[in-house]
Amino acid sequence: MKLRAVGALLVPLALLTAACDGASSAADAAGSVGGRTDGSGSTTLNVGDQKGGSEAVLRAAGELKHLPYKIKWSTFTSGPPLLEAVNAKAVDIGGVGNTPPVFAAAAGSRITVVAAAHASCAGDALVVPRDSPLKTAADLKGRSIAVAQGSSAHAQLVGSLAKAGLTPSDVRLDYLQPADALAAFTQHKVDAWAIWDPYTSQVLRQNKARILTTGEGVTNGLSFQVASPSALADKNKSAAIADYLKRLHKAQDWADTHPEQWAKVWAKDTGLDYAVALDSVKRTESSTVTVAVDDAAVASEQRLADAFARLKLIPHTFVFADYVDKRFNAGLPPSTTPPRTS
Repeated sequence: MKLRAVGALLVPLALLTAACDGASSAADAAGSVGGRTDGSGSTTLNVGDQKGGSEAVLRAAGELKHLPYKIKWSTFTSGPPLLEAVNAKAVDIGGVGNTPPVFAAAAGSRITVVAAAHASCAGDALVVPRDSPLKTAADLKGRSIAVAQGSSAHAQLVGSLAKAGLTPSDVRLDYLQPADALAAFTQHKVDAWAIWDPYTSQVLRQNKARILTTGEGVTNGLSFQVASPSALADKNKSAAIADYLKRLHKAQDWADTHPEQWAKVWAKDTGLDYAVALDSVKRTESSTVTVAVDDAAVASEQRLADAFARLKLIPHTFVFADYVDKRFNAGLPPSTTPPRTS
């Protein structure tokens, strides 16, 4: 799942900056909110999530029943702070987009990519206010753009600029987390916003924006489950991770074939209007296919890492394969499998 304010727009998501009760100080520093615990048993799997993400779809699909281990949930505003918690061993596994692992690995974080999914990039968008004079991505030269640093939107932005013959140095980047970016965008303090669903569906449905360009043909559409190496080295936690990934796969299949039901659950979990949730499900979420973390996925992420290094957006390049564990690939289709179409 790729999920990802002020005022009446997305108040529940803005609350993600609240303090975490019962989580570690490392998780607190990364911006988490403590959640509930499911299951029973002597093993506890600490799972990082985003609102309307893995917990919501697992619960909706009935995949949190009869867990032979415990899952303790923590919720984060986006992928980068979630991976800070993985690096700090406050989280054992969590779902993020295609770019947070690149930034985390480049910073020397202790993370391991263990699972992948492929989805439509139609919800990854560069949006501008409806009355903006900007018509194409090339018009962004010299303009200000809000983006969450190290997020999947960051990669989409860099790719869209390159396609238009621009580089990040040709624009002014304002690194803002979603709630702050939404405030800046609606108050016209930035000229554009690089976002993902459901923010794309939200601002479009509320007639506050129009799409300048999307990630289609620009970014790889991959998202990942990323685990702590220490959790993978633990026999009991590794077994729990294997089971968790299978349940997540089945839950995603359920969501893809029950878009209206999933949209209702998602709306309730995030505070989104049902219409916005359904738009996002149809545009992005119902297209998701669970795939293997194979050589093609690794090569695609390596190209992304190399591009970010060339642009000096990360300090250096690295071998992405060094941060991948393929033990959970069995029976999954290749990462090049096309997203589902509604």
